[in-house]
Amino acid sequence: MTPSLFTPLSLRGTEVPNRVMLSPMCQYSATDGLANDWHRVHLGSRAAGGAGLVMTEATAVSPEGRITPNCLGIWSDAHADALAPITAFIRSQGSIPGIQLAHAGRKASHRPPAEGGDGIPADHEDGWVTVSATDEPYPEEREVAVERLDTAGIEGVIGEFTAAAERALEAGFEVAEVHAAHGYLLHQFLSPVTNDREDGYGGDFEGRTRLLREVVGAVRSVWPDGKPVFVRISATDWLPDRDSWDLDDSVRLAPLLVEAGADLIDVSSAGIHPDQQLPDTGPGYQVRHAEAIRTEGEVPVAAVGGITEPTHADALVRNERADLVALGRELLRHPHWPLEAAHELGEDVEWPVQYRRGRFD
Repeated sequence: MTPSLFTPLSLRGTEVPNRVMLSPMCQYSATDGLANDWHRVHLGSRAAGGAGLVMTEATAVSPEGRITPNCLGIWSDAHADALAPITAFIRSQGSIPGIQLAHAGRKASHRPPAEGGDGIPADHEDGWVTVSATDEPYPEEREVAVERLDTAGIEGVIGEFTAAAERALEAGFEVAEVHAAHGYLLHQFLSPVTNDREDGYGGDFEGRTRLLREVVGAVRSVWPDGKPVFVRISATDWLPDRDSWDLDDSVRLAPLLVEAGADLIDVSSAGIHPDQQLPDTGPGYQVRHAEAIRTEGEVPVAAVGGITEPTHADALVRNERADLVALGRELLRHPHWPLEAAHELGEDVEWPVQYRRGRFD
């Protein structure tokens, strides 16, 4: 039977009730990394709105891994405890709770976008020294201090991802996603734009992909066999005029991630350098990357980027271009987009009992 946007997706022993996924989007609303009422309403409303998979924003595996002082974290049991009521509510609505485990690397220690997004110097009370594959800061007006990770530091990062996954499991999450996109730490190791190392974690393709493969393997080792592990990648750096990460690299990487324990690749792009040459960001501008990785890498994928129309999202699944459709800004604008999309597509889906008076006839 041809799948549709409202066909369940089975990954390992987990069944996602439909193919709509809330894409990770930073809310810059946490204090000391702790989830609060904002996160409960933001994530919970998308579950009540019918999204099959509700993914948290980038959730830092250490305090130094936060993008901003206001980013979500899961580096202690207290952080897991704060997230547990949210996952319980998401499950009560029939949705699957997922968490994106992240480390910002040299793109950490910044102000939230609403406050200008500037880098925060390490000697400022809200700033800290960041770490990366390199000791070169992200090109910007105000430099953020960066230290090149040594072998012990790399082992520490792997341990932080592992411990964060264990806490995420205790908090009730059913999907763990490793964030290796958008110019953050694991992407910094992948791309030759930022990885100038000469040790076993740099140099050739095998060396530059080593840390990500080890992190995925470590997360998989503590994540139950019946629950899936995702990896979000930037399929291309959009830097065609220099040695950079591109779609061919991503296609080559995909089966290695599956070997390490990944079950689905969440395909985005860009973020490694401000000189990136983005194309026209029209509807579905990144879908071709997801489709290539799905076809050539033989792995399930999520497509994201400029997808707003139900018929478009449905066609991506029906034509086997993607297995999940991740919506970001559209779900910010329309929390109940999945329920409205089901009506437009003629699909009969369950509504929350509290909202059934508003159901379309």
